[in-house]
Amino acid sequence: MDSKDKELLNIVQDQIPLCARPFRKIGEQLGLGERQVLYRLQHLKDNGYIRRIGGIFNSRKLGYTSTLCAMKVPSERIEEVAAIINIYPGVTHNYIRKHSYNMWFTLIEKSNEAIEATLLDIRRKTHIDAILNLPAEKVFKINVNFDMKGQETGDR
Repeated sequence: MDSKDKELLNIVQDQIPLCARPFRKIGEQLGLGERQVLYRLQHLKDNGYIRRIGGIFNSRKLGYTSTLCAMKVPSERIEEVAAIINIYPGVTHNYIRKHSYNMWFTLIEKSNEAIEATLLDIRRKTHIDAILNLPAEKVFKINVNFDMKGQETGDR
């Protein structure tokens, strides 16, 4: 990763312009062409530096509800169960923890009833009943950007 890649990563964390050609605009900032920006982003994604590029929306303001779920998954079934859970479009994160409830995921749906229906479907498809539905009682939202020069930058 060179200094241009690091600058590019700083920009795409929260400064993607809302315009018809955002990557051209970013290229202008960096002294690169649009294709060079897209190539660099693809290279960074292919090498695991970028997981995804996309908008972050306030799901509650849009009328959605979310929950954190914890599931007891036999270690030999982790990959299989993760593949099933990750099919659902409302699953935004899915990760493993060292705990008896070892698979944790977030789920966003239009209503609490839709969340319950999705969890029922997951139970049916995985044959695992040990799923906890842990809706937030109070929401704490932080935003952390990483300065690619080696510093974390603030909570906004």
